[in-house]
Amino acid sequence: MLKLYYDLHIHSCLSPCGNDDMLPSNIVGMAALKGLDVIALTDHNSCKNCQAVMELAKEYGITAIAGMELTTSEEVHVVCLFPSLEKAMAFDSFIHKKLPQIKNDEKIFGKQQICDKDDTITGTEEFLLINATEINFDEVFDVVSEFGGIMIPAHIDKSANSLISNLGFIPPDSRFACAEVKHTGFLDKLTKQHGYLKNCKIISDSDAHYIENINEPVHYIYSETKEIPDILNALKQKSDSDEF
Repeated sequence: MLKLYYDLHIHSCLSPCGNDDMLPSNIVGMAALKGLDVIALTDHNSCKNCQAVMELAKEYGITAIAGMELTTSEEVHVVCLFPSLEKAMAFDSFIHKKLPQIKNDEKIFGKQQICDKDDTITGTEEFLLINATEINFDEVFDVVSEFGGIMIPAHIDKSANSLISNLGFIPPDSRFACAEVKHTGFLDKLTKQHGYLKNCKIISDSDAHYIENINEPVHYIYSETKEIPDILNALKQKSDSDEF
């Protein structure tokens, strides 16, 4: 088993709330500088910068996972991770049709820039990505599974845009096997309040919108290999040996 240091919730300059310096080379370069083994790019409701990050990460020996931070109709944020770029881009096309066709105003919300591996801006996303989609939370597991991915309710300890803050509870028919916390100090309290979490793998990511906020090599998981399918499988398996 390999011990892999990770950060599985990172935004690029495609997210309107992401800093313009969140370019593919800066993201991968900072991950390499900090000694991370695995990262995931998870822009709001889009996977369009995943290819650039994955190509660069391969050059650095880092495993990069194509992902998305999906916003459900209840405005719950869910990290969705996929076994391949192809699956992620198919999901991207599916979600694009579920996103309100409201144009982005860069002066208010920020730029939504699409990049290649050389950090060249190749386009912009026309419609505002931080809006809620038409996907309900109770649909996410099946929808993401259809594309071979896994769902991870994001920053469940936060007071906004989280499963617990927005719904007030964890639906008893939930099937997710992994959940994310921003601050691990709240985990014991959350677990006591929501018994479902006792059987979940818990991870802690940066949710970085600025380059300096990408995780230090603190949190790790164990995986059979550094291949994406094995990492996704590890994220579905609770283990007492993991350090968030």
